[in-house]
Amino acid sequence: MKYIIKKFGMMVATLLVVSICVFLAFNIIPGDPALKMLGTEASPELVEQVRTEMGLNDPVLIRYARWFLNFIRGDFGTSYNYKVPVASMAASKIPITLTMGIMAFLMTVLVSIPLGIVTAKHENGILDRTITVINQIIMAIPPFFSGILITFIFGMILRFFTPGGFVNYTADFGKFVRYLIFPAIAIALPKVAMTVKMLRGSLIDESLKDYARTAYSRGNNTNGVLYRHILKNAIIPVITFLGMALADMIAGSIVIEQVFSIPGISRILLTSISNRDYPVVEAIIMGIATIVIVVNFLVDVIYRIVDPRIGLEDE
Repeated sequence: MKYIIKKFGMMVATLLVVSICVFLAFNIIPGDPALKMLGTEASPELVEQVRTEMGLNDPVLIRYARWFLNFIRGDFGTSYNYKVPVASMAASKIPITLTMGIMAFLMTVLVSIPLGIVTAKHENGILDRTITVINQIIMAIPPFFSGILITFIFGMILRFFTPGGFVNYTADFGKFVRYLIFPAIAIALPKVAMTVKMLRGSLIDESLKDYARTAYSRGNNTNGVLYRHILKNAIIPVITFLGMALADMIAGSIVIEQVFSIPGISRILLTSISNRDYPVVEAIIMGIATIVIVVNFLVDVIYRIVDPRIGLEDE
């Protein structure tokens, strides 16, 4: 229990530090949201009046405390430009980004774990070497470029989908999911390659340990030793990586949305950055950071459940 409490405390502290960094970053960079909203022809008096109404003239600590307390209560502020709550702006976009990230994660798990096991079982064989070479190539290609290649090959040449033909989940959920398959593949590819490499190495390392040799000496076959003994130990670091990968995929979905012309959270984010609509930008970045931090905490908890020996020094 002490281990979980310690990790929870670290999660809260990390969230606090990240919130300070996010808030200060958008108060240090040049630019006046009031002037951006009113235009350069606005009088200094009017700009000052709007700054006061927006709370921009308050001391930075007061503005941070007000913003952070509102955030943890679920109040993400009001858009400077659109004069509507940020939550209502993002409500219809978040499911798109989350769905794509979760689909990419499921693809990673379903593909990488079987491939990792196969490559470890056939170490240095033709299949293992072939997959290793493919992995190296995939890891060298950024996801956004993979997205461009997928769009060109599967969209423009093979016509498996129509580039730019996004269908919202509110119109047709089936078509919505089908369109997201290819963007999800672009996000998942490098994670699949890294997971396969990590699991392969972990399985091979565990197979050389004394407990594995003992299991073989008792007459167990390769599959028996692998699935009953080696895999449960080898999978532990992979679980940690996959947890971090899930958060990274959700964040990475923002880039892929631009490649596939998907109207997810990225469109609001980029527009708000150019318009210096800080409440929107801060809410989106803080939301993504919160997902990453919470997922990492859950991974630590799962890590402890899988291997109760972890964190015993904290008990």
